[in-house]
Amino acid sequence: MMNKQMQGRVSYLPDNTKEEITNWYHLYSDSIFKYILMMINDYQQAEDLTHDTFIKAYKKHHSFQKRAKPKTWLFSIAHNITVDYIRKQKPIKIFQEIFQTIKDPAPLPEDSVEIRESSIELYKALSRLKPSYREVIVLRKIKEFSTRETSEILNWSEGKVKTTLYRATPALEKELLKEGFLNEKSI
Repeated sequence: MMNKQMQGRVSYLPDNTKEEITNWYHLYSDSIFKYILMMINDYQQAEDLTHDTFIKAYKKHHSFQKRAKPKTWLFSIAHNITVDYIRKQKPIKIFQEIFQTIKDPAPLPEDSVEIRESSIELYKALSRLKPSYREVIVLRKIKEFSTRETSEILNWSEGKVKTTLYRATPALEKELLKEGFLNEKSI
């Protein structure tokens, strides 16, 4: 259920708009939160920016043209809000402490350590990439958006998404090699 703070801010919207945005919140807020957290690595701020994303979606709902999927539109808003936040931060510290998500609810202890170490190495390597590479890898490979959806979120052409991903992949592999996470034989 939507928190009271958000409900109070959107009381001027028609009931069907509130209902639609509330449904989107239930469907996409966790995914958007994780995306923002991966970009800024600040749990509390990621929560705030997630809420800001949905508040902006409420306010701009009239501009949603339904050509894009709601999830794509919301991620586009989240991307813009996150980029604005990052630009305001000095110095920018992204990915110093890495969150982890483990899909298996009860992995063996040694598996948990291995998964955690793998996640940390991956995110350390991602943090050393330039922002455009990191964004496209997170959206295309981790969040599994299509090329078209990624281009809409980032406001890039599909060609730029493909080219950036093409360049970002070997850059990420190079960083993983530096970390010792990969070796030449595994590539």
